[in-house]
This record gives sequence, structure tokens and C-alpha cells, in this order.
Amino acid sequence: MKPRTIEIMDTTLRDGEQTSGVSFSSSEKLTLAKLLLGELQVDRIEIGSARVSEGEFKAVKEITSWAKSENLINRIEILAFVDKGVSIRWMVDAGARVQNLLTKGSLNHLTHQLKQTPKKHFKGIAETIALAQSNNIKTNVYLEDWSNGMRDSKDYVYSFLDFLSTQPIKRVLLPDTLGVLSPIETYTFLSEIVERYPQLHFDFHGHNDYDLSVANAMEAIKAGIHGLHLTVNGMGERAGNTPLASLVAVVNDFLPGIEVNINENSLNKVSQLVSTFSGFRIPVNKPVVGANVFTQTAGIHADGDSKKNLYFNDLLPERFGRKRKYALGKTSGKANIQKNLQELGLSLDDDALKKVTKRIIELGDRKEKVTAEDLPYIISDVMNSGGNTKKVIVKSYVLTHSKGLKPSTTVAVEIDKIIYEEQASGDGQYDAFINAIRKIYKIKKIELPKLIDYAVHIPPGSTSDALCETTITWQQINKNFITRGLDSDQTVSAIKATEKMLNIIETQP
Repeated sequence: MKPRTIEIMDTTLRDGEQTSGVSFSSSEKLTLAKLLLGELQVDRIEIGSARVSEGEFKAVKEITSWAKSENLINRIEILAFVDKGVSIRWMVDAGARVQNLLTKGSLNHLTHQLKQTPKKHFKGIAETIALAQSNNIKTNVYLEDWSNGMRDSKDYVYSFLDFLSTQPIKRVLLPDTLGVLSPIETYTFLSEIVERYPQLHFDFHGHNDYDLSVANAMEAIKAGIHGLHLTVNGMGERAGNTPLASLVAVVNDFLPGIEVNINENSLNKVSQLVSTFSGFRIPVNKPVVGANVFTQTAGIHADGDSKKNLYFNDLLPERFGRKRKYALGKTSGKANIQKNLQELGLSLDDDALKKVTKRIIELGDRKEKVTAEDLPYIISDVMNSGGNTKKVIVKSYVLTHSKGLKPSTTVAVEIDKIIYEEQASGDGQYDAFINAIRKIYKIKKIELPKLIDYAVHIPPGSTSDALCETTITWQQINKNFITRGLDSDQTVSAIKATEKMLNIIETQP
């Protein structure tokens, strides 16, 4: 039997942008649109709302121009309104060809927000659809607050759908606007509708207020829905929308006979880029794309993996362009450490391994974070290998910051017993420091890793006037790694993290 394909509409650039504090630039929107439709292979994308701002207009125009050149214009959608043609004119000027028309899917919203009768509302919708058609714009229709409409005014919803079945539209979009549905309600309501209107194409648009959006999407598929609306990282208002990565994994692993046209291997890449552009950090435990979701922490789990992959499930990290990791901390066993040593190309005898394990557990008890990059230093310390084994030492530096002038740094670095000294300016003291370091390594003809994330926080158990920890994520070719520095001064802690990075690249083959 041929699999049933569920159409995926990604609304990260519209509904996802309604996340509090998030705003994408036009160039960011264009980059993401290309990735979503190209690399990720999403079926459709909703990229913005009509009439919002000049910036929105510019972004939409850039995307539609690109989409036309790639023959993808019919996969680009805009949220539009029943506004006597204002949205239509905006879309024509922006080059868009598909409107997602926002209408009222509950009698409560219609009566109290629009203060209209169903008859008047339907008349306005019909006029808007006709105007769109005359301007070569296709129409999908959103029934805002549809879920509450099914609960409290089902007769109105069905009279609305009866009306829409007579209109020249492509799709009916059914949003759980306030994220109030339970899975059983989702299945019941959608089953009724799909059975009653077999000629119409229905999309389900879920929100995650009760953390049920993925479960509801599953039930929507079982009920016979034709399309789903998702966002990267579950971005959206309040608790967000149905997360794309989680839903794709669920469909592929739990719904036989159902398929989606999504490239799993690109999910993490797109997720990280959206996080960077939005400033909306991904929770470390977020399924599929969180930093920790493929990390084993307990020693017994690492041991089981070594023997017969006893703690693996079907969510293999390689599916999503990721790798399994083994954390180092108070619950680590020898197996965790061995896994990390293998990654670094190191080996220890049993006695040394016991000593290193003991030290890592001690550090964990003190709430200190330990990464694979820290292992060579811990080994050196524990084994009393004599002297300082660091190949790179930041010997001294002068940081200046004067009003009206760019911050500058003079730094002296010892590399393999040779002292290098350079000066540089930058947008901040640390930026000036790293620019000076890059000058030194340019002399050595070594390209430094790219800084892709920089975070400062107070370690657990600390206080605001004590130590701060700077965590820097570096990208080297196709590999990312993290270094940390701890100091009472934020810039100094970043310098310590950078010194660790320099030692890592110097010890690489």
C-alpha cells in the first residue's frame, strides 16, 4: 500500500517570529527560506504577515523574487486579512501568490472581536477571495480559534465550512490557537470534519500551551488530516508551536504508512541556525536538537553501550547529523572516560584510569563542569607528569578601554617556549584580545577556529560578586568544541577559555 504523505508547512518566519523578543532581518529570512525549502525540503513556508512593516515588506519581496527564479513561488505563503483589499494590494506589490486568510473560527471571537454576524463575515471573506483570484493569488483560509469553536459553537463552524466548500480555495487551516485541545478531542473533531468534507484539504496548526502539540499532531494525522503547521525549535507565542524536529521523528518512527518530505539529516543544522538568528536558545533537553539529548551521563549507560548498545533507541544521533556523547561528572564511570579518550585518540592503563575517574567525580561534587577538552589537563595533573604541559601560555596582556576610542589589547603569548607579542583593537576588550591572538597565529600560518557562541553566567552555588564562567563554542572545519574559563572578571574568564582553545589546536595532529 502506498504511504500517505503529510504536507508540512513551516511557519517559523511568521508564527515563530511572534516569539517574544524575536525579530528576523530580511537577509536572515531569505537565508532560512532557502534552507527550509531547499536543504530541509519543507513543502511550504509561511514567511510573514501583510501590512506589518516596511521591514516585513522588504523581506517578503526578497524571498518572492528568489522563489520566482527557482520556480518555488507557489510554496511561499503570507498571512492576510479581510480588510477590503489592503492585504491583497500589499501582496501584489510584494510579489506573493498565496494568502493564508485569517478569519474567525469561533462564534465567540466573531461576536466579541469583530462584532459581526456570520452572514456579514462570510460576505467579506467571499469578496476577499474573489479579489485575490482576480489578482492571481491563491487562497488558504485560517479559522482562528477553531478548537474553541468546535467546543462551544460547532454549528457555526459547520456553517462556515459549508460556505467555504463553495469557494475557490486551496486549503482550510484549522488552528488550535490557544493550545487547549487534548489528543482525544483533536482526533474526534478532525475525524468528524474530514469525514464530513472529503473534498476539502485540511491542515492542523497546533500550539503547545499544555505540552501536547506533538501528541495532538499525531492524532490529527490518525484522523486523516492532510497537512501540519510546524516551527523550527517549536518557536511561537507563549509556549510555542508544534516543533518540527520532534514531529518528524515521531512520524518516521511511530506512524507506519505515513511519510513526510523532510530531510532528517539537516534538522539540527537548521535548528542551530534559527537559534543563532533568533537569539532564542534551544533547551539542552529538547528532543532531537537539544545539546544533551544524545549524551549519556551515567557510567552504567556508557558501559551498556560499549557491550551491546544496551541504552540505544531508534533516535540515533547520526540520523540528524549528530554524534553520541558521554558526559564527564560525578556519575561518570570508567566507561564514560574511555569513550571520551577514544575521541581524543588517548589511552590509559587501568590504574591511571581509576585515578582520573576519581578526580572527575571530585570535580563533579564541587559542581565544576568537565568536558572532553579538559581531559588532557586532568590526566597531566593526576599523573604528576611534571611541570606545565601546556604548549600555549598567555603570559601577559594589557586591556584598555577609553571613552571615544576603540578598546585595545597588547598581549604576550608563549608558544613552544617562544614569546610572541602583538597589539590590536576591537569592538570590546575581548574582541581586541582575540584579534591580537589572530595576528600571532597568522604569523604561524595557522587559522584559528571560528567563535560561534559566547555565554557568561554565574556558576551554580556562586554569588553575583564572586566568580563568573565564560563558555565559548568554537567551530573548526566540521567540528564544534567548547572551552570554559572561570574568574571574577568576565574578560579574564574568556581569556582563560581561549587559552584552553589554543592548547587544543596546538596538540592536534
